[in-house]
Amino acid sequence: MSNQKGKEDDSEIVRVRVPRAGQVLGEVEQLLGDRRMLIKCADGFTRMCRIPGKVRRRIWLREGDIVMVEPWSVQTDEKGDILWKYTHQQADWLGKNGYLKGLPV
Repeated sequence: MSNQKGKEDDSEIVRVRVPRAGQVLGEVEQLLGDRRMLIKCADGFTRMCRIPGKVRRRIWLREGDIVMVEPWSVQTDEKGDILWKYTHQQADWLGKNGYLKGLPV
């Protein structure tokens, strides 16, 4: 019985953070080292993004992960900060609901 309950909990998505004004979704293309990586964003730009100190030890990223990016106020089309990493189930939900348009996911 506990096995089936565990399967139900894994497939359920309780909450998914959606991008607010000024935030975009993106896919990790390349890890550059020193907390920096290239992100292909849904708005068509490829940005060099960094992981800010407050979330650095909380998330580990790999190529192909879906992330939320906040572009910098200066060099908006080139650089940004990574705010959130989505799980595979959350990324599937985002794709089904049309948030990942423009990404090759």
